[in-house]
Amino acid sequence: MEQPTTFDWPVRVYYEDTDAAGVVYYANYLRFLERARTEWMRHLGWEQQKMREELGMIFVVASINAQYRKPAKLDDKLIVRCHVKEIRKASLMFIQDVFREDELLLHSEVRCGSLNVETMKPKVMPDLLLNCLKQYID
Repeated sequence: MEQPTTFDWPVRVYYEDTDAAGVVYYANYLRFLERARTEWMRHLGWEQQKMREELGMIFVVASINAQYRKPAKLDDKLIVRCHVKEIRKASLMFIQDVFREDELLLHSEVRCGSLNVETMKPKVMPDLLLNCLKQYID
């Protein structure tokens, strides 16, 4: 059986996620994207706190490009889908999309950098992590 190259994370829209117009506030989509990436890494066995403690490494968002297509509303069930577009020694480019059923609400490209936790300078990811992530390039 072939391994999927994407990871889906379910999200429910709560009242706290919406703005005065009753739709998801644009910045809250970034929270949804962050949680999906974090849960995907956890699913792969690479928990953020463990990487920090054992490898002295953290991931930070270096850039994001997001296109908002349609609004999500209170109580919507969403899926945040992510896959890796590009891997470099000290960064990853994710493609992340937010869906309501089959309807695309947001498309984004998120570059995350690997940093040394003490110096906050770029840090090369260990080969074990790089090899794990390479399996998921789409």
